Amino acid sequence: MYEALSIAASGLKNQQRRLDTIAHNVANANTNSYKSSRLDFKDALYTAGITPGPARTPEGNQQKGHGLMVAGIAKDYRTGNLQTTDRPLDIAIEGEGFFELGDYFGGLVYTRNGSFHLSVEEDGNFLASAEGLYVHDTEGERINVPFGTHEVNVGIDGTIYFMADNEIIGTATLGIYTFRNITGLLSEGNSNYSESVASGERRPAEGVKVWQGVLEGSNVNLAEEMTRLIRTQRAFSLASRALTTADEMEGIANNMKR
Repeated sequence: MYEALSIAASGLKNQQRRLDTIAHNVANANTNSYKSSRLDFKDALYTAGITPGPARTPEGNQQKGHGLMVAGIAKDYRTGNLQTTDRPLDIAIEGEGFFELGDYFGGLVYTRNGSFHLSVEEDGNFLASAEGLYVHDTEGERINVPFGTHEVNVGIDGTIYFMADNEIIGTATLGIYTFRNITGLLSEGNSNYSESVASGERRPAEGVKVWQGVLEGSNVNLAEEMTRLIRTQRAFSLASRALTTADEMEGIANNMKR
């Protein structure tokens, strides 16, 4: 009877985690380049009886499960809707690729959020992300914006042209990379990801297009999330009823002596 309580409780606990994942998706429906997550389940550990009967027969099957557990949280890396902003330093990637960002200490993260701005510093002006990380070029260096730049144009291949009085005074090429297994990237917050053993090492992205004055929106499908929410609520309700029934049965068994 105790195992029935434990199995039902595992259903409640993990459906709550699924509900938390859905809530996180809905909360980020308007976050630039946010990628929705999906919680996957698998059945928990099986154990066999003390003296199992003949193998591979219905009569000899004494294995029993212990509820469910989380198999993993999978991210959906499909491209979100591209939204026109007409802001020169808003840049979007069409295709599988990530901008490379770096901090003062050499740490690297990768993002599809191309909402950049100009960081004015003593040693120069640099292209940076909203949280102050430097945007890197194809050589892994900070992109320096020449003094006197009046206009910035970005080509479809990721080449940046710095203009002054209709003349090019400098160029740079955005470092855009992908990975052997992008689902293995580690989430770092702010729509940033870091390399892991599962993702493999970075490599230059091929076949991508870069659009200026455009931002990639979230790929959250609210209709799909609402459907998942209803299914989760029903599963949670069923697990709650199973827990209540197991508790009532244990109460009946305990009171049989009276």
